Amino acid sequence: MQVRAYAMLGMTMAFWAGNAIVGRAVRGEIPPLTLAFGRWMLALLILAPFAWRPVMAQRALIRRHWRTILFLGLAGVAAFNGFLYSGLRHTTAANSLLLQGLIPTFVVIVSRIAFGDRAPLRRVAGIALSTLGVTFIVFRGDLSEILRLRLGIGDLLVLCGCGAWAVYTACLRLRPPIAPLVFLFVTFAIGALAMGMGALSETQAIARMHWNGSVMAAIAYVAIFPSIIAYMSFNAAVSHVGASAAGQTISLLPLFGAVLAALILGEPLFGYHLAGMAMILGGVLLSWGVGSPEQDQRPSASATASAPAGKRS
Repeated sequence: MQVRAYAMLGMTMAFWAGNAIVGRAVRGEIPPLTLAFGRWMLALLILAPFAWRPVMAQRALIRRHWRTILFLGLAGVAAFNGFLYSGLRHTTAANSLLLQGLIPTFVVIVSRIAFGDRAPLRRVAGIALSTLGVTFIVFRGDLSEILRLRLGIGDLLVLCGCGAWAVYTACLRLRPPIAPLVFLFVTFAIGALAMGMGALSETQAIARMHWNGSVMAAIAYVAIFPSIIAYMSFNAAVSHVGASAAGQTISLLPLFGAVLAALILGEPLFGYHLAGMAMILGGVLLSWGVGSPEQDQRPSASATASAPAGKRS
């Protein structure tokens, strides 16, 4: 089951890398919050025929756990994507993916502070090696550049999104005992509502938009692959391998993303990219297979109650 979970995580990272590439590619054609709103609305419309009856059947559970569901939807769907798409207007796709490679470190920190988790030493070493690889790429092979670090507004927005995703990943253990499809549909609805409210501030930019084929294809891609397929796969994998292990695979985003950015956007690849990628991959391989979810997570009473639903995912 763990091999399948890691395969699902690898596929998820490829789709999410594509999400950053698409967001960067259409930055001049569609406002960021409007793109996010279109993403979640289309995802909802696709899921609705399959999810509506289960949602109605479990509406009592949804009402009972609405605070937890709202929190997870705002953190993992609304905040992460709002910050990411906004940041991509001011920084490159490669930079955004490299910064997302820091998420595993954030997940460990959040899990430690919020739940008292103790990650195995080998996993910590793997995360450290991957983080070093990300840092090596960000500073173009010259770590002395850390002393002259200047983050742009786009980088800061992406980092805020990384923090939101780390919170979502660490707190997925609190997911209430509702069906995975129901959880996905409701959290997507929360994201669509939040992004719809944000898109109201972009009305002037929306009026100047041209709804051409590239815009429609971008919305279709981000609604289907990084949304429905990737979120379902990621949530299921977390229930099998734990938050820290699943979060560690996000270090693979720069590998997928740098290659895609070079192929699709023409962003160059240099020797320090390859060296950093080798460290990132080595860190992920070092961490894989370390412990079980129970060893690096201490579920709360809420998480224990939701375990049957998690195992069904």
